[in-house]
Amino acid sequence: MGNGMNQRKIDQCVEALCGLGCRTVSSLIQRMERGEPLAETAHLEPEERQAVLAELKSIMAVYGARCGV
Repeated sequence: MGNGMNQRKIDQCVEALCGLGCRTVSSLIQRMERGEPLAETAHLEPEERQAVLAELKSIMAVYGARCGV
């Protein structure tokens, strides 16, 4: 974990986003990859947003197929 990153904030954000459902998470991943600002991650530092994106992508790699995404 790099300087300035708060793993607790990252984990809480990932958990909250995952609670929105697979399709929403897939959409959010696409938006994050395009660099669009998201209200859900506005409280995070840029490196924390990248960590959230990486975790969401990892989660969706496992669960996305189960959700039909």
